[in-house]
Amino acid sequence: MGHELTNLQSMVRGILQNLISSYERSPTTPTNTGKVTVKGKFFFLGDQKFFLKGVSYGPFSTGTHGQPFPEKPVVEKDFAMMAELGANCLRIYTVPPEWLLDFAVAYGLRLLIGIPWAQHIAFLNSSATQAEIRNCIATGVKACRNHPATFAYLVGNEIPADVVRWHGQKQVRAFVKELMAVAKDSDCETLVSYANYPCTEYLNIDFTDFLCFNVYLHREKDFRSYLSRLHNLAEDKPLVLSEFGVDSMREGNQAQAEILSQKLSSSFEMGAAGTIVFSWTDEWFTGGYAIQDWAFGLVDTERLKKPAFHTVQQYYTASLPPVLPEYPKVSVVVCAYNAERTMDSCLASLKELNYPNYEVIVVNDGSSDRTLEITQRYDYVRLISQENKGLSAARNVGIAAATGEIVAFTDSDCMADPDWLTYLVAKFLSSGLAAVGGPNLSPPEDSLVPACVAVSPGVPTHVLLSDEVAEHIAGCNMAFRREVLQEIDGFDRQYRAAGDDVDICWRLQDKGYAIGFSPAAIVWHFRRNTVDAYLKQQRGYGKAEALVYFKHPYRFNLLGQPSWAGRIYGDLSSFLRFGQPVIYSGVFGRGLFQTLYEPPSSLISYLPLTLEWNVAAFILFVSALGSGDRPWVGTTMFLISCVWCVALALQARIDSRFQGARARLLVALLIYLGPLVRSVERYRWRIKQLTKVEPIKFNQP
Repeated sequence: MGHELTNLQSMVRGILQNLISSYERSPTTPTNTGKVTVKGKFFFLGDQKFFLKGVSYGPFSTGTHGQPFPEKPVVEKDFAMMAELGANCLRIYTVPPEWLLDFAVAYGLRLLIGIPWAQHIAFLNSSATQAEIRNCIATGVKACRNHPATFAYLVGNEIPADVVRWHGQKQVRAFVKELMAVAKDSDCETLVSYANYPCTEYLNIDFTDFLCFNVYLHREKDFRSYLSRLHNLAEDKPLVLSEFGVDSMREGNQAQAEILSQKLSSSFEMGAAGTIVFSWTDEWFTGGYAIQDWAFGLVDTERLKKPAFHTVQQYYTASLPPVLPEYPKVSVVVCAYNAERTMDSCLASLKELNYPNYEVIVVNDGSSDRTLEITQRYDYVRLISQENKGLSAARNVGIAAATGEIVAFTDSDCMADPDWLTYLVAKFLSSGLAAVGGPNLSPPEDSLVPACVAVSPGVPTHVLLSDEVAEHIAGCNMAFRREVLQEIDGFDRQYRAAGDDVDICWRLQDKGYAIGFSPAAIVWHFRRNTVDAYLKQQRGYGKAEALVYFKHPYRFNLLGQPSWAGRIYGDLSSFLRFGQPVIYSGVFGRGLFQTLYEPPSSLISYLPLTLEWNVAAFILFVSALGSGDRPWVGTTMFLISCVWCVALALQARIDSRFQGARARLLVALLIYLGPLVRSVERYRWRIKQLTKVEPIKFNQP
């Protein structure tokens, strides 16, 4: 009896010890559960931004459990330390076992899962190899789908530059796109990407859910410059730095910490959606061998913390975006005219800005609808009502009322991201520029027509001269130092509805000022919701172009269209380019950073969409009908225009809910009609302006 009692006591004691041990090593139940989604350039968990704060893990030698991961107690210790670090993501390079996924959930970690395959061989030379790779992707995704720890999959990682050169850029890109589709077929709800690197930047992997790049640059200036480049490659998608790190064996422990601090500060300040520090530990195993001649880990092989651990912890446990060194006052000016459809959404978003020192000034420019009534509901707004004087005049009224050092403009049909001002001001502080703008993205639409209008050409967008300097920033997302606006006497009052932003950007550049671009300073811009409204907008732009022409004639081409020196982003017209970019540098394309020479858009590239081309086609066709001589010339010209429109419509990123022949045809029709009505209005107003010119009168002797 005593022996049995002793055994029972030992059993109870063992159970209690296990419970206590489990309690001590398990963190509080994680609150960051749920599906992560993409909205614009950021990840979201519910309604809150989810910044990816990660470390890489592995690969390791095979443990007693048969998987290329450490023993389970070591994994638990690692995960507990990662939770202490503030990490919420783990990048792994092999498909994890279910027990590791379960451990990740217990410690509030999500997994960015790399699915390995034979990418270092000429894989496109064999159909059997390709089939094996597809099966590898499908099997890997199915093994992890629906698990709460799964964040996203990587269907490839740094395909070697010489392999890409051997197969060809188009063929490799197409295969990666096919692997993306395989992953989506296996798990349609989880995010998928590909980890690229500078040597094959030219692959242009723009079809993933977010952009991943592995970047090892130690100089802060170089790193920030390349980060700007990557943001432009990502365009309206999140940018994740899927690998960067520092070898403490060569650089030293303190230098490792300092360089990582620069990288993390730059990444989050400039709007990266996530970072993955390479690596968690110095323990690393590849090619059948333990790697012992470098030490990239935040902890060593014995899991002792290096100074870099504490540096990364400071960023991963702090609020994001990072705190700015100062917060100059910003005056946000919204000019509204009959904006009842969107005014409430606009002002509600501005009320929630995460910036401690700003004011909102609404200039109600003679609205006859409920705009005034809606605005009066928001007591934080400084409201100025006036008779209708036009957009530029209203902007000037806002400038005169502004008390901030910086004056930022958005439109009444926009919603600002909560961190909009933070990213704009961060660019001002780091650059000393006179003006800074950001992208305007279209929010999801609920029906087919608005969804098609949203991706049609002619929407407000930015034009960049380089990765960081803009030629033009859209009027719905632009900010200026107040003294600069006062120096150039604000906006030109003749622009009542459009053209004001183009004019002021060119005037600033004529004065020698540079304009910056902050890709993370987002506003959501509602597009026109009917075809009639879209065509009316294009007519307004045509009028504005005619008015701007008379002030800046040297910035227009022979057809009276703006001749941009920079590249247009976020618009289908950016696809109107002839010739392939000249790519590759170094022996057999092995240069670390590939040189990319991209041909500028030419008049020929968009000639088939011009009014002049179509009028010429019509005249030739009608003349040929009368004479019976070669009617095919005019017909061919018209068919070329149709083919141009369809080709561009196929490039349009239409919401997946509305994709289909009907949507593509509607976009093609808008591509055709938009430039025509814009040109007609442009000619009409140019003629009207010319008739106002008075002849020079001479005094007769």
